[in-house]
Amino acid sequence: MKVPAVVAVFASTLVVVGIAQQGPADAIKSADHYVRVTSTVPSIAGQIANIYVRERVRAVGAAAPAADRVVLFVHGAGTPAEVAFDASAPGYSWMAYLAAAGFDVFSMDTTGYGRSTRPAPMNDPCNLSPEQQKQFVPSLIAAPCAAPYPSQLTNIASDWNDIDGVVDYIRALRKVDKVSLVAWSLGGPRAGGYAAQHPAKVRSMVLLAPAYNRAADAAAPALPRAGVAFNTQSRAEFVANWDRQVGCTGQFEPAVRDAVWSDMVASDPVGATWGTGVRRAPSTTTWGWNAAMAAATKIPALIIAGVHDKQVTPERVRPLYDDLGSSQKALIDLGCSSHNAMWEKNRLLMFKASLDWLTTGAVGQAKAGIIRMGYPAASAAHARGLLREARLQFVQ
Repeated sequence: MKVPAVVAVFASTLVVVGIAQQGPADAIKSADHYVRVTSTVPSIAGQIANIYVRERVRAVGAAAPAADRVVLFVHGAGTPAEVAFDASAPGYSWMAYLAAAGFDVFSMDTTGYGRSTRPAPMNDPCNLSPEQQKQFVPSLIAAPCAAPYPSQLTNIASDWNDIDGVVDYIRALRKVDKVSLVAWSLGGPRAGGYAAQHPAKVRSMVLLAPAYNRAADAAAPALPRAGVAFNTQSRAEFVANWDRQVGCTGQFEPAVRDAVWSDMVASDPVGATWGTGVRRAPSTTTWGWNAAMAAATKIPALIIAGVHDKQVTPERVRPLYDDLGSSQKALIDLGCSSHNAMWEKNRLLMFKASLDWLTTGAVGQAKAGIIRMGYPAASAAHARGLLREARLQFVQ
């Protein structure tokens, strides 16, 4: 079913960092959970993996979240969820924003990320690509070496298995039938593919820069697939990757980037000791989340594409909007934003849009179509009004 285009424009000229505190500093609490999952990762198949889950929710004494206000965040290819969605910089936690609005908010790290189980091959720098090994000569290895585990480490099915374990844990913990999913980048195939296969467990989706491939193979290849087991990212690589996606003045605050990198290194105590400090992430074999699977997906979905994103370009995101079988879908064209939109100046417009979608199934008054947001507008007063509305929701 083709959805008629509904175009809405949201201004962001005056959206800047420095969000004021709203309410007491302890209004949002954190809780850590570890979910035991029987792993399907080839190198540890059949063993128990501990999946780290972070929760942000209103402090004791607030009303319990309603059944339709339970959400799970799913991360992308490199950055663990607690860094991507719960950054320590004040005013930059997407999780805290939704928690302040009355949601019970969870995030999870799939196997190989953050504080979840990391398979043993990730501890051996010889399993990096020869080019990346050179970064650690001679601090960790004397010279480039042959990989003891010459295969990609995780795969989309093992990620779906991890997600299913966490979703079932949350459903039982909160006594709900369904959760909503918010995902970023490779989290698109992770969350979107999971939702397509488990529609009875998923209420709604918000997908930022989803790494969609409408021509992806429907069936899994032989596993594990030959390749590099994992990769690393240094601070210099993190900075360079972000800098190449800057397309407007004041797109982000340098201090926020410093805070995010500190969070990143803190999430990987082993990687922090390699060279000047790196974050490690497994290589993931993907398949399945293609045009046919998207067409069969009827779950309401909000999709977001940053105009300056060079990792998952807007041209790559639009086909997912076209292919989704849901009659309730919208695509935000987010101005002055990169792949790292949740850490940039227009994040509050995106946060507010996600809140609208998860609570009303619309962004403002727009229930479907293409929504332009975050571009300069003629009315500064309109921009100030939108910022006020977004700020009122935020408690850090």
